Amino acid sequence: MQATPIAATAEQLATVQFDSNGLVPAIVQEAGTGQVLMMAWMNAETLALTLAEGRTVFWSRSRQEVWRKGDTSGDRQWVREAAYDCDGDTLLFVVEQEGAGACHTGEHSCFFRSFGASS
Repeated sequence: MQATPIAATAEQLATVQFDSNGLVPAIVQEAGTGQVLMMAWMNAETLALTLAEGRTVFWSRSRQEVWRKGDTSGDRQWVREAAYDCDGDTLLFVVEQEGAGACHTGEHSCFFRSFGASS
């Protein structure tokens, strides 16, 4: 798959509201299906890297380091669209998912479990 960098303006980037830890939630949605694949955290650096590289780059809160989705698994995410919500405190990335899927468990989406009785 091919990377598609996204040229965000300084004004758009200034709209993003990072929390007290310098992080903002990033929702990842699959382009072809509309399925929500995962949610992860970004800081200003990983947001800039994601937009410049055209693939998702996140901040690992547990490891306290930058991680490019798919570097170890091969399950990369190629950004096709990027948006921010009305408050600027949540990001949305529409991606083409490469490989088996987004979840570290091997599931295609991290949201594979439902509340309530299964039918």
